[in-house]
Amino acid sequence: MIIDTHTHIYLPEFEDPDAAVERALAAGVGHMVLPNVDMTSIEPMLSLHDRHRDCTSVAMGLHPTEVGPGWNADLIQIERLINERDDFVAVGEIGIDLYWDISYRKEQRSAFVAQIDMALRHGLPLIIHCREGLDDILDVFASFSKLPEGVFHSFGGEVTDIERIRRFGDFYFGINGIVTFKNSRLRDVIPSIGADRILLETDAPYLAPVPHRGKRNESAYIVHTAAYVADIMRVPVDEIVGITERNARQLFKIPPYNQNA
Repeated sequence: MIIDTHTHIYLPEFEDPDAAVERALAAGVGHMVLPNVDMTSIEPMLSLHDRHRDCTSVAMGLHPTEVGPGWNADLIQIERLINERDDFVAVGEIGIDLYWDISYRKEQRSAFVAQIDMALRHGLPLIIHCREGLDDILDVFASFSKLPEGVFHSFGGEVTDIERIRRFGDFYFGINGIVTFKNSRLRDVIPSIGADRILLETDAPYLAPVPHRGKRNESAYIVHTAAYVADIMRVPVDEIVGITERNARQLFKIPPYNQNA
């Protein structure tokens, strides 16, 4: 079955997130990982997860674009939640984003360091958001003697970026609707990643794949991304689905699907 390893179907763009879950299940998506964004997204995310525990997992972190003057207090609350609950599968999404605003660059780096430390303390992998921030991310990585496992979500970089990242660890790479875009260079990059380090994702409600580009994205649309990746790798779709499902279960410790449940 397909695992959507990065979806925000709990956000306000979805007036009925439960219906979005049902559409995903009907499309063949068996599980969805819901990463947090900021302090306001925690309640709707956990609420959706609590209603659909059989097919969702949650990750807790502070998105880099949401890092501001009060980031340290936010992280105290975030770690308190991680201590209180035993169902978080990752720290995320976290990272560096210098595309929109560089005024909090220093704070983003500090928050990233703090959340890597948090992941190490709790034995959790990372969900990494990187937009115009790879140099900073790798500079932060260099300050650690040990790093958690993790995924570079919504990866859209070059082969040279993969090589730079792999100097620090055998990371996974999240592939979403970007791969279906006409001007995407990912078709040339994906073979260098290799199927054993690919995770499928949507990043819903953003980055809807062709033929839904320009619309609100949702987890049900991941089937189109899976088909594109299979075509690039020149293997049947079922094979890519199986490999990426195994990858997701391994990274996030998602229990095997019980067909008799």
